[in-house]
Amino acid sequence: MASQVAILRTRPDTVVGDYGRLMRLVNYDRVLRRDQDLILKLNLSWTKYFPACSSQPWQLDGVLATLLEDGFDRARILPVENRTVVTDPVAGCRNNRWAPVLRRHGLPFIPLPDVEWVVYPFKSPLLKLNAIFPEGIEIPKMYVGKNILHAPTCKVHGHSVTTGAVKNAFGGLLKEVRHYAHEFIHEVMVDLMYMQRELHPRVFAVMDGTVMGDGAGPRTMVPRVGNLILASEDQVAIDAIAAKIMGFDPLAIPYLRMCAERGLGTADPRNIELVGDVDAAAVGLGFTTRRSLVIWGDQLIRRGPLRPLKRLLLHSPLVVWAPFASNVYHDLLWYPTVGRARIRAFAATPWGRLFQTY
Repeated sequence: MASQVAILRTRPDTVVGDYGRLMRLVNYDRVLRRDQDLILKLNLSWTKYFPACSSQPWQLDGVLATLLEDGFDRARILPVENRTVVTDPVAGCRNNRWAPVLRRHGLPFIPLPDVEWVVYPFKSPLLKLNAIFPEGIEIPKMYVGKNILHAPTCKVHGHSVTTGAVKNAFGGLLKEVRHYAHEFIHEVMVDLMYMQRELHPRVFAVMDGTVMGDGAGPRTMVPRVGNLILASEDQVAIDAIAAKIMGFDPLAIPYLRMCAERGLGTADPRNIELVGDVDAAAVGLGFTTRRSLVIWGDQLIRRGPLRPLKRLLLHSPLVVWAPFASNVYHDLLWYPTVGRARIRAFAATPWGRLFQTY
């Protein structure tokens, strides 16, 4: 049976209900059973709000409204997000307007730093993570045996070309030192698919493309109104269709091609069945992936001419310079200047006005 991806055009006044229509198009409730716990893995790329950067409040609203309308027990729905060395999930939940949505639906927010983490002995043929974390791969204990629903946005990424459902697992399955995996990001994303296959009975993704991120992702992007939403149980297929919409050849993106070669999903759009507004997937928006100053510097150290200094700069007590530099650049320099102007332009759009209602 071909992998299936649902795609719908949407607008601000119908988007919450459209998410329900989207999810039901691919019979999501045959994938996610009501009698099993469901982790809802949000996507936080920045503690601050920036359009297309993190899960949108209407995305969370639409997913939760659908689950609860369809008889899922709110006590078994577990909305989570993790921290990195440069993000705070609790502040991110507030700034990205998830908190009022969760309150309205009677659900808690679970910061993953607050839950128990355990070393999990993965049996799959992992490509890189066993070498990156030779002492063992720690994961949240609560992940074991539970279904998971990913809520990514449609955007580019300076390390991985694009980012979506597959990379959303990166933020939940690895602790805050997961930046060590950036050097081998494509292999690590293959590992994430293997890990999820062991941990979760079923995996599903609902992607927001109402506003997409072009340029130097996943933070310092140019927001582009896309008016699209996507859903699939095949994480590779949904990322492939999103990549195609943004203007990329999915099979030229290493993590997608490598996952497909290992039978972890479908990356060739010709082998993916579309349902819904299928013609919406025919567009190629001409996005380009650029590197922000921070990602450019990171790659100079991990793979470029500064590689001889990698152990000193990134694997010693001196590593504190890296999150400090990132926060200075992103939060103190870029966000109040370039970012603020882009947010003002976005605020004047219908989606910007919808954000203010949350």
